Amino acid sequence: MADLPADDGWLSPREGAWIARMRFPKRRSEFRLGRWTAKKALALYLGRDASALRSIEIDRAPDGAPAPLVDGHPAEAYLTMTDRADQAVCLVGPRGHAIGCDLELVEPRSDAFVADYLTPAEQRLVVAADGDSRDLLANLVWCAKESALKVLRTGLGRDTRSVEVSFPEGPGAFGWTPLRVQTVQGPAFPGWWQRFGAFVLTVAATSPFAPPRSLVEPPGLATARPGHSWQTGLHSTLRPRGER
Repeated sequence: MADLPADDGWLSPREGAWIARMRFPKRRSEFRLGRWTAKKALALYLGRDASALRSIEIDRAPDGAPAPLVDGHPAEAYLTMTDRADQAVCLVGPRGHAIGCDLELVEPRSDAFVADYLTPAEQRLVVAADGDSRDLLANLVWCAKESALKVLRTGLGRDTRSVEVSFPEGPGAFGWTPLRVQTVQGPAFPGWWQRFGAFVLTVAATSPFAPPRSLVEPPGLATARPGHSWQTGLHSTLRPRGER
């Protein structure tokens, strides 16, 4: 969030019109952060001048997934976006391969959350851990589910228990570690996850792929700290997404 320009000159005319109609500061803040991150990532991926972000537009497909345009035409790339606590990530890849990513905070999750949104096998994995390991696993599983639901292009409109997360090499490795998300009576999606301090990031796709490569070094998440800048001057407590 700290990298965002103060003005909106980098937004396309349509994006500027969209944000002008947004009533709530949180929604406007997240919209700007997501678009800035996606535009920068797409410009780097396509080898375009990063100063010409106004020519890149992150449109929305009918199902709500991001649909990137360059100079008004569909971009030669597929992208997926996520943001959490003043940080955003955009995963970019070639067209024709559906991908999904999600970013979460490693924070406490209630027993009710685990029971409501995780499958029995996932629940056993979380319950067997304690302390920070439990917090990591609960959020990691949730995060991987969201990545897979983006691959399916359904988002949280689909039951989160209809996909089940597993870790072929266990959940305790360092760096990018493989994961797998199995749909009920459907395909399985390979993926990767990595912890960055207070955050955990997951990615998934329709077919096997190498671990993600950062477009900038060092990656911004390496030193990221969670925040809620849209709340400046306010005092309230945010409930984790999906928590009841």
